[in-house]
Amino acid sequence: MKIEIGKIIKQKGGFSAFVPNPFPPKGLFSFPQIILLKTADADRLVGKLDGITHTLPDVDFFLSMFVAKDATSSAQIEGTKATFIDALEKEVGVATKVTDADDILYYIKALHYGIERLNNFPLSLRLIRDIHSQLMTGARASHFSDPGEFRKSQNWIGGTLPTNALFVPPPVEEMKNALNDFEKFLHDEKNILPLLHIGLMHAQFETIHPFLDGNGRTGRLLISILLCHRSMLERPVLFLSSYFKKHQKIYYQKLNDYNGGDIKSWIDFFLDGVIETANDSIAVSKSITKLREEDMAKIQALAKRESESGVLVLQKLYKQPIVSTKTIMGWTDFSRVGSQKLIDRFVNLGILEQKDEKETYDKT
Repeated sequence: MKIEIGKIIKQKGGFSAFVPNPFPPKGLFSFPQIILLKTADADRLVGKLDGITHTLPDVDFFLSMFVAKDATSSAQIEGTKATFIDALEKEVGVATKVTDADDILYYIKALHYGIERLNNFPLSLRLIRDIHSQLMTGARASHFSDPGEFRKSQNWIGGTLPTNALFVPPPVEEMKNALNDFEKFLHDEKNILPLLHIGLMHAQFETIHPFLDGNGRTGRLLISILLCHRSMLERPVLFLSSYFKKHQKIYYQKLNDYNGGDIKSWIDFFLDGVIETANDSIAVSKSITKLREEDMAKIQALAKRESESGVLVLQKLYKQPIVSTKTIMGWTDFSRVGSQKLIDRFVNLGILEQKDEKETYDKT
């Protein structure tokens, strides 16, 4: 399925840039039967995942962990060194030597902002700019990324200059034309299946690369946001960043295939990601439910007052799995001694484990 997405055109500065054709090109929606069958399989699994999340107890607590994991993977694709645990520690105020954990927290903030904003604001370039602003303002790279503004100068991927870059996105004027086509495509929801629409959206956005920095993270955020916008998911519980991180070289190669006109290669990879991630998320959801039931049974076997406070603490642990004595004091009416006693009980029950010598504990 070869369709010309754009051309490499020589520019005045002595470099060549990729200039997209008018989008969508003719024939883009004519997918082979094998892709349509895989799309149906992926769609079924997304629906199954959405159904399972409705049965999860305290789904918002579980959701925060899914979001944090995706934020970590998406940031790590762009070179962030911080881990999932670093971000959780940063969020609860535990000292960490890692300086770029903020990148992950701002990703989480931007995702929640985008989904909430769609309740009263149309899907548009303006919304994408606002999401980018939430993502980049205050984050590690914000001192040069011009948060929330489309670029006014040439960017490039790889290399030190456009002349030796691996890929040079469209110059500014051509970028503006491509973005106008992209916005119209965002609203074209009747002529293409949702998952195919979202997959093409991501590849085309990465091709345009409209920001000086943060394009990859913004594009991956849009996948999660559009899954909710297209009513495939009620909550953002399907995240592809871990899949892209796991297959990072292939991810970049498939985006390159897309630019070269091999649409099927990219869509095939994207759908494989949806299927694998949906299956993984379904399994994780079931495991979390089982673990919660086991932990809850342990807590409910305690004395009444300790059990009541224990249930409250357990529910909060799924949203904030790193705690200290001070944290427990804030969640309960226990004194410092009482809070430490409850923590010790959780440690003995195998629910918490001590992380360091500073009274910090992790959910097991």
